[in-house]
Amino acid sequence: MMAKERASDLFITSGRSPSIKVDGVIKSVNTEILTPEETKKATLDVMTPKQRQEFEETNECQFAIHVWGTGRFRISAFVQRNAIGMVIRRIETRIPTLEELRLPDSLRHLCMHKSGIVIFAGGTGAGKSSTLAALMGYRNRMTTGHIISIEDPIEFMHEHDGCIITQREVGVDTQSYEVALRNTLRQAPDVILIGEIRTAEIMRYAIAFSETGHLVLTTMHANTANQALERIINFFPQETHHQILMDLSQTLHAVVAQQLVMQKDGSGRRAVVEVLLNTPRCSDIIRKGELYKLKELMANSGEQGMITFDQTLFDLLQQDVISYEEALRYADSANELRLMVKLKGNPDVVNELAERAEDIYLVGDSSDNVYSPSAQRATAQPAEKAQPTPKPAFKPNAKAPVSQSSEKPSDKPKKEPTDSASKKPIKKSAADLPKLKL
Repeated sequence: MMAKERASDLFITSGRSPSIKVDGVIKSVNTEILTPEETKKATLDVMTPKQRQEFEETNECQFAIHVWGTGRFRISAFVQRNAIGMVIRRIETRIPTLEELRLPDSLRHLCMHKSGIVIFAGGTGAGKSSTLAALMGYRNRMTTGHIISIEDPIEFMHEHDGCIITQREVGVDTQSYEVALRNTLRQAPDVILIGEIRTAEIMRYAIAFSETGHLVLTTMHANTANQALERIINFFPQETHHQILMDLSQTLHAVVAQQLVMQKDGSGRRAVVEVLLNTPRCSDIIRKGELYKLKELMANSGEQGMITFDQTLFDLLQQDVISYEEALRYADSANELRLMVKLKGNPDVVNELAERAEDIYLVGDSSDNVYSPSAQRATAQPAEKAQPTPKPAFKPNAKAPVSQSSEKPSDKPKKEPTDSASKKPIKKSAADLPKLKL
């Protein structure tokens, strides 16, 4: 059912009917409400005796199963409100290509380096594992060597091609990440894939492997490249931050942050990436701990292969792949994306958005910094002219009125008073004009 519906997840929980998630949207499979007894039986039936024992001791269990002719599934079993439930995630067994995932061509070079750390960041379900599998498959086809993968659980099954692929699953083939990593260098690897950086100890292994001339590919739960680096630093005590920043500045090769957005035509989701490359300037910023400067560096280093989330969203918006609302929902800075659309956008797109948008906020929430199409149109209208003071009826031989002012009239035209802020002439109404004496 999950494969047929292209569902990524199946939810089994008491008090609700079975539900699946398709392209990020949850929908019920049927109207049958599951009871606690039914969810308990369904969950325990897919466990081995060892997994049941672990579940009884901890009320948690993570494992993967293979259904012949259907595929692999990752299962997370748990207890909630004294009832057993589980979430089943479908694992794609076929290795995707970078072209199929529609990822930037620049990413293919990240997996071909001899050493360094490449981190793929993103939230749960952002497609990190798929991107990592595509890069691992590309290296497997294009070169030779030994690739060791340590995952929890194994998601994509790689076959030996140009490279020898060793895949080890935590809890099945090894006791833990730390135990497996401790012995990895003795297995003559060229590339080491670490399923996820979860602790300071795992990060220390990644740095050590890179320093000994190995390429390390790994993932991390973080929304942006900046957040990924900040999370790494916060793994360690404050007194070691200087040394960790120094190590990262020398060993980090790239951080690729990723998320999935819905396409405008509803045909599925599209990967949106942010790429940070460790150029000399980037290395200097990391070494000094000035991570807040990295976003500006990415935005201004497109010729070197870097790009921000907002720039990628803007490109997809210009290509009419995603909607304006979807772009704003996933933007790192909605204000910057709005400004980008206003200043650089396709005229047709800008006009369409201007007709639909009530207000586009450029900076903060201040009313002084609001761009409103309706307000702009109103200010473009000519100001209402002051009603002229009625002139006295013309009488033959009538003398012109004499000014009561003692000053002689000047030949030079008087300057109209101006507003000091806008430098624009102040329009006077009829009530402000001097009355004529007849």
